[in-house]
Amino acid sequence: MFDVKKREIEWGGRTLSIETGKVARQADASVIVRYGDTVVMANVVAAKTPKPGLDFFPLTVNYFEKTYSAGKIPGGFFKREGRPTEKETLTARLIDRPIRPLFHSAFRNETQVTCTLLSHDGENNGDILAMVGTSAALTLSGIPFMGPIAGARVGYKDGEFILNPTLSQMEEQELDLIVAGTQSSVLMVESQARELPEKTMLDAVTYGHDEMQKVIDMIIDLAEECAKAPWDIDIQEADAKLVDNIKKHAEAGLREAYSLTIKQDRVNKINEVKAATKTAILADLPEDSEVTEGDIGGLLKKLESKIVRRQAIETKKRIDGRGLADVRGIECEVGVLPRAHGSALFTRGETQALVVATLGTSQDEQIIDQVDGDYREHFMLHYNFPPYSVGEAYPMRPPGRREIGHGKLAWRSLRELLPSKDGFPYTIRLVSEITESNGSSSMATVCGSSLAMMDAGVPLTAPCAGIAMGLIKEDDGFVVLSDILGDEDHLGDMDFKVAGTDQGVTALQMDIKIDGITKEIMEVALNQAQQGRIHILGEMSKALSHARDGVNENAPKITTIMIPRDKIREVIGSGGKVIREICEVSGAKVDIEDDGTVRVSAANEENSKKALDMIYGIVAEPEVGTIYEGKVVKIMDFGAFVNFMGARDGLVHISELVNKRVDKVNDVVSEGDVVKVKCLEIDPKGKVRLSMRVVDQETGEDITEQADEARKAKKSA
Repeated sequence: MFDVKKREIEWGGRTLSIETGKVARQADASVIVRYGDTVVMANVVAAKTPKPGLDFFPLTVNYFEKTYSAGKIPGGFFKREGRPTEKETLTARLIDRPIRPLFHSAFRNETQVTCTLLSHDGENNGDILAMVGTSAALTLSGIPFMGPIAGARVGYKDGEFILNPTLSQMEEQELDLIVAGTQSSVLMVESQARELPEKTMLDAVTYGHDEMQKVIDMIIDLAEECAKAPWDIDIQEADAKLVDNIKKHAEAGLREAYSLTIKQDRVNKINEVKAATKTAILADLPEDSEVTEGDIGGLLKKLESKIVRRQAIETKKRIDGRGLADVRGIECEVGVLPRAHGSALFTRGETQALVVATLGTSQDEQIIDQVDGDYREHFMLHYNFPPYSVGEAYPMRPPGRREIGHGKLAWRSLRELLPSKDGFPYTIRLVSEITESNGSSSMATVCGSSLAMMDAGVPLTAPCAGIAMGLIKEDDGFVVLSDILGDEDHLGDMDFKVAGTDQGVTALQMDIKIDGITKEIMEVALNQAQQGRIHILGEMSKALSHARDGVNENAPKITTIMIPRDKIREVIGSGGKVIREICEVSGAKVDIEDDGTVRVSAANEENSKKALDMIYGIVAEPEVGTIYEGKVVKIMDFGAFVNFMGARDGLVHISELVNKRVDKVNDVVSEGDVVKVKCLEIDPKGKVRLSMRVVDQETGEDITEQADEARKAKKSA
C-alpha cells in the first residue's frame, strides 16, 4: 500500500531521518522528519493554476505545535489548541524567510506549507526540523523551488561552537543562532548573543552553513529517487516595445522622485508618475491587447529598482543624498511621559519610536505554556505598527506576524543585558509605538527601549543600539548601505539588522533576497554595522548614558527579604488568612516563594514598611535582653500576658509588674493597655518571661540596675 522512501544521517551526535510516502499522500509532497524523539510532519500543496491579477507570490507558511506531542492536554475551557502561539508564529516566519526568495519569479500559484510538531522529546526543538522538512517536501513536490535549503542551530560556549545544542544545553550557551541557506549561500540568520565580537558571529554563521551541507546532500539524494516531475511555468517575456514605452513615460519622473529626500514627497511623486504612465500606456494599447495594469505595474517596479540600484553602484550616493555608511540624523528624548515609569522618544530620520517602560511585581509575570514546559517570563516587549506611521489609512488589526517578529528581535537584543532577577526583582514590560516609519523600526525600538529602561531605573549592564544594513549587488560590484530606508529595503538584496553594545553583538537578523551572498560581503556589512552602532550609541548617550539612580517614583517599591522556611506557613496563615490581612492592612502586595524569599511591593515607603513590620512580627524570634512594645491581652491572678511580637505572647509575672508589692494585677494593668517590656528568659519549650518593672514606661529605657537596687533597698528596710 505504501511506497516509503527514507534517508538518514548522523548529525550533531544524533540521527536525523527524512521519510516520505506513508502519510498525507494527496498533498503535493509530505515528509516526516525525526531527530532524537522529536518528529515534525511537513506538507506542501500548491494550486494548479496561477491566481489571476497578482503581482506577488501568494505563499503561506504555518507551523503548529500540538500539545499531544509532549503528552500534555491544553489548558483553557475548550481543551484544544487555539490561535497560534508566539513560538509558532516566529517559527513560521523562520521557515518563510529563507524559502520565499527561491521560488521562480514567474510563479503565481497559491502555495501553502504546513508543518506540525507530532512528537517532542523535551530536548530537540522542532523549528530546525520543520525547516528541513519544508525544504525536502518542496524539493520532492515538483513545484518550481530553486532549493533545497537546510537550517542549523549553533551554540557557543568556552570558545567552541556546538551544532544543534539541546534545550538543556541552551541554558548555558553564549549564543543561540539559527542559519539557513543553500549549498552555495547563506539566506537567513536569526540570533541572540551575549555581547559577542563580530568575528565570532561571522564564524558561527560559517560554521552552521558548513554543517548543514550534509542535510542538503541527503535531501538531494532522496529527491533523485522519488521527486515528482517539475511543473511547467508560463514564462512570458515582456514586450520590448512596451518596456521602451514605459521607460519613455516614467524614467525622468521616477529619477526626479528619487532625488526627493522627504519620504512623503517622494511617495506622492512616484504615485503620480505611475498613475500617469499607466493611463498613457493603457490608452495606447490596442483593444485586443492582453497587457494588464498589473503587467505595467511590474515593469514600473523593475524600472524603479534599476534606477535606485545603478545610482548607488555608480555614484555611491543614496536616495536621500547620504553616503553609503552615513546614518540619518538622530534625536533622543527621555522622560517624555509624566506618569510612565520610563519613556523615550527615539527619532532617526523619518523613523520614530515612542517606547514606554512599565515596572511591575512578580504577580505581573507572563505565564508561558509551551510543549517543552511552562515557565514565567518577567521581561516583555510589545511592538505596535499603526497605519498612521506610514501615512496610510487601513483597518486597525491585532498584532500580526510582522509585529510579533519585530518585537521578538528587539526582545532578543536586550534580554542578555538585563540585571539578574535576584538583584532587580521587577517584571519589565516595554511597549514600542511606531509613530513614523521609513527604515528599520525594529532597530529604533531597540534604541528607544534601552533608553526607556534606563529612564525607569533599570540597571542595564550597558546601553544597546541597533542598525539595519542593506545591500545592492550587481555584476560589476556591490555596495553595503548603513541605516537603510524603506525603498532601499524592498529594492535591495539584503536586510541585515545588528544590535548590540559598544562591547559586542547581542542580536543579529539577516534576510537575503538573492543567491550569492559571500563571507566577504557579510564581513563588510558587520564591520560597517559596528561603526554605525557606535555612532548611534554616542547620540543616545547625549540623552541618557546610564540608568537613573533608583527606580522611578511612580514605580512600585519592591523590598526582598528572606524568612525561615518553617515560618512560611505562619505568614500565609490558614487558607491565606494572614497574608490577606497583611495586604489589606498595609495596602502592599506580598509574594512568597518556596525557599523563603519574600517580596513586598507597595506604592510608597509607608505601605511597604507597614507590611514588612507585620511580617517581621510573625517571623522574628524574641531576643533575651531586648525591649519590646506590646499589648496586654489577658489578665491572670499570677500576672499578665502581653502580645509583644506578631502572634507571640509572653508572661509578665505579678512580681515583674512594678518595683513594689502588688495585690491584684488589675491594680497595675488592664486588658488592652500598651506597655513596654523586656525579655528576661525563653525556656526550652519556647515560653517567654517578660518584665515591665525594669523598663521606663515613658521612655522605653532599660532601668534594670536602678530597679534591682530599689528592690534590694526595700528588702533591707
